[in-house]
Amino acid sequence: MAEQPESSAQYLISTVSKRSGIKTDLIRAWERRYQAVTPARSDGGQRVYSDMDIARLKLLNQATSHGHSISQIAKLSLDELRNLLKQENVIPGESVPTAQSFSDKRFLTEDYIEKCYEAVLAFDAKKLERHFENAIVELEPQFFIENLLEPLLSKIGSSWQAGLLRPAHEHMTTALIRSMAYILRTNNPPPDNAPRIVISTPISQLHELGALMASIIAEFKGWHVTYLGANLPAEEIAAAVKYTGSKAVALGISCDHDDSVVPREIRRLKKLLGPETALLAGGKCAHQYQPILDELSVVRIQNYGHFKEILDNLRTTYQSYPASLNS
Repeated sequence: MAEQPESSAQYLISTVSKRSGIKTDLIRAWERRYQAVTPARSDGGQRVYSDMDIARLKLLNQATSHGHSISQIAKLSLDELRNLLKQENVIPGESVPTAQSFSDKRFLTEDYIEKCYEAVLAFDAKKLERHFENAIVELEPQFFIENLLEPLLSKIGSSWQAGLLRPAHEHMTTALIRSMAYILRTNNPPPDNAPRIVISTPISQLHELGALMASIIAEFKGWHVTYLGANLPAEEIAAAVKYTGSKAVALGISCDHDDSVVPREIRRLKKLLGPETALLAGGKCAHQYQPILDELSVVRIQNYGHFKEILDNLRTTYQSYPASLNS
């Protein structure tokens, strides 16, 4: 019979990961989502893999690292995978990066956005949570936030405004994402001398999800983050800046109440912070307050990608200061 393993040896996933060069989480994702390999079960119920499984995973790893989508090649035979690599002058067995290609992640992201939205529409929190967990593994946290969460939340917000979703749908999604924030956070703390930022929302701004995601993005960019949650007066935000020695403040503005509260709070905060501390504002309704932002030289964050650029620029600026100003 074709493609039988050369031996009856069986391996646990930790060994397979070392031999194939693929992280265990990604092996499970490929197995679950694409049936790239079909492991057997030991007497104790553990997944066990054969030499043929390892060979397949090595070839799949090489192919995806050279731009092929796992969804398109997962079902190819060993010979077909070898021929595919041979056509591209890739030597079977050569070392390759383990990360998925950007195009493959894009493909996965579009699929996940649709599945997550369908789960929201069905008010199925369990299914939505499962999709989120799988996406975080396959896409990695930072890519997940920027390329899946941001457009998904925008789609949910537009659907709510169009009457296709109820506020309960949005609240369910927000509560679930908030509960999963610990999974998204980086495990690598920044050095003590890294710049510091305070993130919150001003009075009357009760939706904190955008600010929470921004705090995680800032952590990935190597900043010390003090996250204060939602609905804080300018005096409290400024106090946090003083206590932490932060160089920047980012505000989340997600609702337009057509009142003077947000402009008043921004004006007050800018005065309390002084010119030494950068003030940023983002969120789906931040553009509604562009006149006051321009007047006070507050930088408007357009999206999470733009936020990362701002943080990089601020870091460069602060590193160019004399040491006494960075202490």
